[in-house]
Amino acid sequence: MPATLTQLLARPELGLRLLTSSSLGDLEAPLAWAHSSDLPDPTPFLAAGQVLLVTQAPDDADAYVRRLVEHGIAALGFGTEVIRDGSPAELTEACERHGLPLFEVPYRTPFIAVVRFVADRVAADAYARNTWALRASRAISLAALRPDALGAVLSELSRQIDRPVALVAADGAVGRSFPSAALDARARRALSEAAEPLLRSGRRAAGTVGTDAGPFALQTLGAAGRLRGVLAVGSEGLDHAAQQVVTGVVALAGLALEQSRAADAARSRLRTAVWRALVAGDIAVAASIAEPVLGPLPDAPVRVALLHGPALAAAADWLESNAEGFFARDGQELVIVGDDAGAAAVAARFDLRGGLSSDTGLDSLPAAIAQAQTARNRATADDPVASFDDVAAAGMLALLHTPDARAVAETSLQPLVAADPSLPRVLRTWLDADGVYDVAARQLGMHRHTLRARVADAERLLGRDLASFAARADLYAALRATA
Repeated sequence: MPATLTQLLARPELGLRLLTSSSLGDLEAPLAWAHSSDLPDPTPFLAAGQVLLVTQAPDDADAYVRRLVEHGIAALGFGTEVIRDGSPAELTEACERHGLPLFEVPYRTPFIAVVRFVADRVAADAYARNTWALRASRAISLAALRPDALGAVLSELSRQIDRPVALVAADGAVGRSFPSAALDARARRALSEAAEPLLRSGRRAAGTVGTDAGPFALQTLGAAGRLRGVLAVGSEGLDHAAQQVVTGVVALAGLALEQSRAADAARSRLRTAVWRALVAGDIAVAASIAEPVLGPLPDAPVRVALLHGPALAAAADWLESNAEGFFARDGQELVIVGDDAGAAAVAARFDLRGGLSSDTGLDSLPAAIAQAQTARNRATADDPVASFDDVAAAGMLALLHTPDARAVAETSLQPLVAADPSLPRVLRTWLDADGVYDVAARQLGMHRHTLRARVADAERLLGRDLASFAARADLYAALRATA
C-alpha cells in the first residue's frame, strides 16, 4: 500500500512535525506522490492525492491554501530555516480553516528524502499489485482447466478481486453470480435491464450500472453479431492491476462461451432427435438416448406446448438452465413437454405464443400435437398460450372464430346485409328462440306475421329453405362466426 501521511510523520529520521490539528483531513489516505514548488500557484503541475513541499510563505495564504484544497492536495509541508525561521502563523491558520494538514520539515531534512520515501512506497505498492495480478491471472487460468471452465473462472475472479461477479446470458437473464448470495432480486433486475441494450445492439460494448450491491462494470462477451452474454463485475475501488485481471477474464469467458457453442448446438440436435423418436412412437429408444445426456423423460400425464416467436433461440438457451421437463426445437417451433405452468412462464418471458394440449401420455404425442396446434390458433395477446381444454369446453361453435370461417360466413351473409343490415340480427334472434315465431317476435318487438315475412325475405335472398335443420344450422354457424 502507498505511504500515508501518518506513516510519513512517524519516520524518525525525517523529523517531521504536524502543525495543524490531527483531526484535519484524512491522515490515512494513500499519498500518490510528493512534489516541491514555490510557485504562487503550483496546482496546474500537481495531481490530487499529492503532498506539496514549499519553503516560501505565499503572499495570500488563505487563497493559496483554498486552491490547494480544491485541487485535492493531500497535505502541505513547509521547510524551515531555508528562507525564514519557523513556519508562518498565517499559513498554519489558513490550513486550519480549510482543513489541509500542514507539517514542518526541519532544515536538516532535504525535500528529496520526503519525496524518496513516498516514491519508494508507491513503487513497492505498484510492484506488489503487479505481482498480485500475475498470481491472480495464474489462478484464474488454472481454474479454466476445470470441468465447468466458465463457472470456475468467474468464481475465482470474484475471490481474487473480492467483488461480486455475474454473468448475464444472451437472453438478458442473470444466469450465474459469485458469491452465490451476493445479488438480491433488485440487483439482478438492474443488471438485466442495463445489459439488455448492450445485447440488443449486437456489437461489442461496455457500460456501467449502479445497483443495491454497488456499481458494476459491464462488458459484452462474444463476437459482434453473435454476442453470448454480458460480464458484470463489481467495480467499486478497482485499481489498474485489478482491471487488468478483469480484462483477461473477459477474454477467457468469451473463449469459453464460444467453445460451448458447438456443444450447445449438439445438445439441441440431440433434443430434436429425441423428440422425433417420441413422435414416431420409439419411446424406449428416445428414453435411452436422453437419459445420460438430457436426463430422464417426464412421467405421464404430461402436456405438450408448441410455441413460436422471434425469441425462440433465446428461450431455448434459457430452458437449458431452467427447464424441469423436456423441450426441443422442431423447425420454427419450440416444443415443451411438461406442465402448463412451465410453458406459460417461458411464453411470458420471451413474448412467445402457442397452444397447449390436454393431459396425455408419451405414447399419444401425435394426438397431443394436433390438440396443441388447434389451441395455438386461439392464442391472443391476453392469452398467449391457449389451452385445448378451454377450446374443447367452448364447444364446436367456438371453432368458428377463425379468419377462414369468418371470411366464408361474411360471403354467405352478404346478400342479407346488402338488402337489410338489420336482417342478420333478426334471424339470429329467431334461431336462438329455436325458430318459435311468437317468442322471437316478442323479443324483437314486432308482430309474428312481420317476423314470418322477414324470414321469408331471408330465404329468398339466400336461395335456401330454412325449414330444414341443416339449413338453419348452417345459417346459425355463419351468424355466430361473424358475431
